Amino acid sequence: MRRTPEPYLWLLFSGGGVVAALLLPVLVLLFGVLMPLGVLDWPSQAELAALLDPLLVRLALLAVVVLCLFHAAHRIRFTSEEILGLARFDLVIAPLCYGAAVAGGVVAALLLF
Repeated sequence: MRRTPEPYLWLLFSGGGVVAALLLPVLVLLFGVLMPLGVLDWPSQAELAALLDPLLVRLALLAVVVLCLFHAAHRIRFTSEEILGLARFDLVIAPLCYGAAVAGGVVAALLLF
């Protein structure tokens, strides 16, 4: 029986879904609602730089970005295959989607480190 990477891709998809569901609404609330309305003050560049200074924070932020990218890649892959009827192009769509997620993760790592 041939092994496929499918279970690992589903694991990244579900991890990204959990991260996106828990963290992204808070970020949208802070940076999209409360700060523009003046309820909270905008952080200065020095405060944001100090926040990203610890290695653990940068690793956690990288994990959030990578998991969200894989979640999006998985959704785009299966949406294009099932809803748009492009399942016959799976050998092209899957590497394209997951390759874009890996490339985005590499770019995020380069920006953070």
